[in-house]
Amino acid sequence: MSEELPPLPPGFDDEDDEPRRLLIVEDDAAFARTLTRSFERRGYLVHNASNLAEVQALLGEHTPGYAVVDLKLAGGDSGLACVQALHAHDEDMLIVVLTGYASIATAVEAIKLGALHYLAKPSNTDDIEAAFGRAQGDVNVELTERQTSIKTLEWERIHEMLAATDFNISETARRLGMHRRTLARKLGKHRIK
Repeated sequence: MSEELPPLPPGFDDEDDEPRRLLIVEDDAAFARTLTRSFERRGYLVHNASNLAEVQALLGEHTPGYAVVDLKLAGGDSGLACVQALHAHDEDMLIVVLTGYASIATAVEAIKLGALHYLAKPSNTDDIEAAFGRAQGDVNVELTERQTSIKTLEWERIHEMLAATDFNISETARRLGMHRRTLARKLGKHRIK
């Protein structure tokens, strides 16, 4: 007896009657389990990877239509490299990037490499699924006037350099002319949990 899948969110096609295949690339095992269970309850067939090598191995066997990728992975892997590999494998894959280190520089790079959306943690299954359904931009987004402070400029420069060094903190500190501990402290202060 086959289980009936829940209805798809608005804007999704279900012409093939195939299960929605999702890849979660997350090195935090507890968070990955939580997302997996939540998406499985919504009818997704979920695969998990925690680094670029696992993503590449999994792509040899499966082609997911959706992916959720954490930006900073353990072991020095960058979620941006995973986004690039996923997009190269299937340009139609809907990829959402999650990060605790939100910045304009990394958001722009993620989109350039093929991500559909970029969400700051904490984000839940509803947020991610809504992002999958928003493939088009919204011209009605409210534009706000925001003063750019020195701290904001510094934060953006740090993240731009982090992206350029594949999130290598020592190399980023060296390129910025800053002590590694100082950089680690700044990152610890601004981390979104």
